[in-house]
Amino acid sequence: MSKKEAILSKYKANLRQQYAMPSLDDIKAITYPDPVAQFIKMSESVGGKVVEMKQGQNINEIVKEIYPDAKEIASNLPEVTIATRNPDAVNAAADLNGTDVGIIRGRFGVAENGCVWIPQQMKEKAVCFISENLVILLPKREIVNNMHEAYKRISFDPTYDGYGTFISGPSKTADIAQVLVMGAQAARSVTVVLLPE
Repeated sequence: MSKKEAILSKYKANLRQQYAMPSLDDIKAITYPDPVAQFIKMSESVGGKVVEMKQGQNINEIVKEIYPDAKEIASNLPEVTIATRNPDAVNAAADLNGTDVGIIRGRFGVAENGCVWIPQQMKEKAVCFISENLVILLPKREIVNNMHEAYKRISFDPTYDGYGTFISGPSKTADIAQVLVMGAQAARSVTVVLLPE
């Protein structure tokens, strides 16, 4: 018996009473009359920025306008022609260090909290966290009301290892001396570009 199995068997032997998991069928999850407007509001409340792309606009021009000083741009998206690094072509995650802007695609957004589901769609997922600034392309029609709806939509690309994450705004912490630090564990800024219908 392994140490893990021994520890777990001791826990099981000392359970006094077990309770069945509650049914989630009766939960009335929050919904919004305008999920897109709520998503924008929540994204901005956590420090993110939302740009609504208009028909005929080019994502490359939008990124250049938002981040005019960016020199190193990482993306594996075919429509991003200004990329200087490709997270599918690097030898190791460390090769993405120094990325000014990472551009990725979100699968869906959640109006309740302004987060976006990002399944791994690139060899090196570090681009999602090592980039100083992150741009997430998200179809406007792919915004759900709440996390209950979101969890039902999660799926993974079998090409990769089944990794995914929710991202909501820039990385921030106030753990040390109660001073808010942006970009402590990941991007300093997050811009969601809502793609037109």
